[in-house]
Amino acid sequence: MAPPPEDIVLFDRRQSCNALRAFTVSAQKSAQPSRIVSDLEKRIAAIPLERFRNFCIVAHVDHGKSTLSDRLLELTGTIQPGGNKQILDKLDVERERGITVKAQTCSMIYKYEGKDYLLHLVDTPGHVDFRAEVSRSYASCGGAILLVDASQGVQAQTVANFYLAFAEGLQLVPVINKVDLPSADAPRALEQMQSTFELDPAKAVLVSAKTGLNVEAVLPNVIEQIPPPVGDHQKPLRLLLVDSWYSNFKGVILLVRVFDGQIKAGDLIVSFATGLKYFVGEVGIMYPDQTPQTVLRAGQVGYLFFNPGMKRSQEAKVGDTYTTVGSEKMVEPLPGFEEPKSMVFVAAFPVDQGDYQHLEDSINQIVLNDRSVTLQKESSEALGAGWRLGFLGTLHCSVFEDRLRQEHGASIIITPPTVPFKVIWNDGTESIIQNPAKFPDRDETHTRVAELHEPYVSATIALPEEYLGKVIELCEANRGEQKELKFFTATQVILKYDIPLAHLVDDFFGRLKGATKGYASLDYEEADWRRSNIVKLQLLVNKVPVDAVARVVHTSQAERLGRQWVAKFKEHVDRQMFEVIIQATAGKRIVARETIKPFRKDVLQKLHASDVSRRRKLLEKQKEGRKKLKAVGNIAIDHKAFQDFLAK
Repeated sequence: MAPPPEDIVLFDRRQSCNALRAFTVSAQKSAQPSRIVSDLEKRIAAIPLERFRNFCIVAHVDHGKSTLSDRLLELTGTIQPGGNKQILDKLDVERERGITVKAQTCSMIYKYEGKDYLLHLVDTPGHVDFRAEVSRSYASCGGAILLVDASQGVQAQTVANFYLAFAEGLQLVPVINKVDLPSADAPRALEQMQSTFELDPAKAVLVSAKTGLNVEAVLPNVIEQIPPPVGDHQKPLRLLLVDSWYSNFKGVILLVRVFDGQIKAGDLIVSFATGLKYFVGEVGIMYPDQTPQTVLRAGQVGYLFFNPGMKRSQEAKVGDTYTTVGSEKMVEPLPGFEEPKSMVFVAAFPVDQGDYQHLEDSINQIVLNDRSVTLQKESSEALGAGWRLGFLGTLHCSVFEDRLRQEHGASIIITPPTVPFKVIWNDGTESIIQNPAKFPDRDETHTRVAELHEPYVSATIALPEEYLGKVIELCEANRGEQKELKFFTATQVILKYDIPLAHLVDDFFGRLKGATKGYASLDYEEADWRRSNIVKLQLLVNKVPVDAVARVVHTSQAERLGRQWVAKFKEHVDRQMFEVIIQATAGKRIVARETIKPFRKDVLQKLHASDVSRRRKLLEKQKEGRKKLKAVGNIAIDHKAFQDFLAK
């Protein structure tokens, strides 16, 4: 039998499709995603709240937090042994420098005495610039591992983190790390812990995170000493936003700690801070990467994102409370966090103005994931269009610069760091000035300004006793005021000084490390504004101010800095056909000057045995020509000169 013609077959198919279409009912959309429940999820669902433990690891920078985190993740089977080092350090710059910049989280399941425990670990940064990350981590935890390097002992950041945890009422588990080093002195570290923090040495665990020695004793101590989180999954939902980051595909992803109730995909939740409502698209835990779950219960820490996604990272206010729509009246919002304030400001310009758009996109992309950077547009006559960026500290600024270069291939000129100043005007109003170019000049200061204030910080320096003299000398040279000096062991000293922030950002830490062979450690916090005799230091080239190079300094520093500036700038300015005068001015006073001599034609070469008046006439004529040239001659300083001058 011959097959039917092709057009009949097509017609038949269309008819059958239409018949099917007519009788198909679209399935009702369910908020609950249909997923196969994994073994991991079944194990977590079987663990009651009493067997949850949320804890973080805090320590001074470079005491081995990320390495200990790796060992704990291997021990609980969350990651395979012998894989990547520092698995929780996600950024290239973190791995390259061996520091943690952003607090990272991970959930683990650990079997102890035959029962499963759900542990939630936060690896925090150790550097003072990122202290806000540490205080945020504390809010999602019930306790902390206080880690101390056996060879270094208690250092400044250890002290600061202890007091932060103490203020939050957290339970601390002392752990001494790096006991395998030849220079390790565990008894000294234990004695320091007892005398400084009154922590019982009998409860301390001695480990080597690098070799894995005795690491298995850490988690039983965490379970015994740190209390379980408090919460009730029957109550209305109450969750705290601890952190957020941006994904190109999912929008803003939130890291949350659930205090009461439970949350699942499809729930409609509302923010207390903004009042905006969102449908939850997915919930899950970090294990160690994003692992979707059906539900997050009270006591858990996990991530969630919305569908449709949250597009603007400004909507995710860290410290905000969320609840289900309709429960707003029944839920008390949680106390939020203090947003970290920018302490250091720099101006950034593209090396080539043609790269402006690319650089702007790169900066905006990094700012999406780092909300503590403040951003304003700025322009300079010398360097063109750019930005004024605010950072938490000099390390934060340096990390940002590295990320721009590594992740986005951007080349950038960055001016030396400056700090904000406060101006109190004669009419009683106050204004904070972040850009030195906008600082009132000398005439305005005399007529309209009542007082000028600069910010001070309280610095805590921990150091070995033999360097005490050098460090006091350094602090006094930087206009520091000594507040306290105490020996917390026979050889270790804690010094407390109030230092102007402007001196702290001017490589104070580098000079401190140099004076103490790297043994001193520094921690600081904002103190207050103090009245000060400050002035704007500016560079003039042939009486024209160079706006890219301006700084507000104390009058006692103006002369020294001015001399340094003119000597350095002279090296980078090309010689001209006329005289170039480089001056540094503090207010109206010229504090330093350098002169670049002009190229000079020998006008006397054609004269041999002539009269002196003839010689003088030719030299006078040349002098007149020089004056005319100087009056009309413009000096163009190229980008390269600024780059070399601003480079450290």
